[in-house]
Amino acid sequence: MISGIINIKKEKGFTSHDVVAKMRGILRQKKIGHTGTLDPDATGVLPVCLGKATKLCDLIADWDKTYEAVLLLGRETDTEDTSGTILKEEEVKVDEQTICEIISSFVGDTMQIPPMYSAKKVKGKKLYELAREGIVIERKPCPITISSIEIKEVALPYVRFEVSCSKGTYIRSLCRDIGAKAGCGGCMASLIRTRVAAFHIEEAITLDELEKLRDDNNLDTCIRAIDTVFSEYPSLTALKEAERYLYNGNKIALRYCKNDSEWTGEGFCRVYDTDGHFIGIYQKEKQTDMIKPHKLFFDLP
Repeated sequence: MISGIINIKKEKGFTSHDVVAKMRGILRQKKIGHTGTLDPDATGVLPVCLGKATKLCDLIADWDKTYEAVLLLGRETDTEDTSGTILKEEEVKVDEQTICEIISSFVGDTMQIPPMYSAKKVKGKKLYELAREGIVIERKPCPITISSIEIKEVALPYVRFEVSCSKGTYIRSLCRDIGAKAGCGGCMASLIRTRVAAFHIEEAITLDELEKLRDDNNLDTCIRAIDTVFSEYPSLTALKEAERYLYNGNKIALRYCKNDSEWTGEGFCRVYDTDGHFIGIYQKEKQTDMIKPHKLFFDLP
């Protein structure tokens, strides 16, 4: 079984589940999971986890992301993007400077109402399932953080911009809210996800490219090891006499570890066995000399 993460460049027309299904066929492996839904019309970075790395799926989905979006002013739709049914169209009266100021005003912590056409669940049912039945319900605003917005091009009624944001941010809803503040409505015309944490679009590969790498026996060139996702954490190597505790998922004393990075005991650390196998992420217990597992990724030897 292959374990690791592949940075897939999702193409238009595929759902995230489609990508996983196709990869199961390409890699002939069932244990595969994606790290966050991208709409079928959206493209870009989709980290896909294989084998032991599937434990990372929820974790990576929580990390910050960067998108390049195109906003269309003067139109509102039921899906909040141009694929939906037009609800209202209005004349765009804002000028370039004003719309740039409005867009920039969204940087920071804010509350956002999620779109009806989303995978967010309310009382156990996904919102898009309700929307397809013609049901629109009240949604509670959710806290989000917009870290930065860079306006790339203004050609009214279109505006192209790059946005870095926290988990739970809907760029379609951001376009909706920008349009509302501009007084003419707005929706999303296109979306490319350019980054998920340390996964960038420049290194992403398409499904066709993945298939060719498989045929050429070069899959290892595109599979990122699990521990590289945690490269910012200091590393410890357990001594031989402590390995049986590691393999049983137990806590171990720091005195049974070689401190490879001068770890101070703050935050998380990576732990390896004496053969260099990545065991998992650990953290120090308060007021003791023990470190306890936070998330384990090893297979029993």
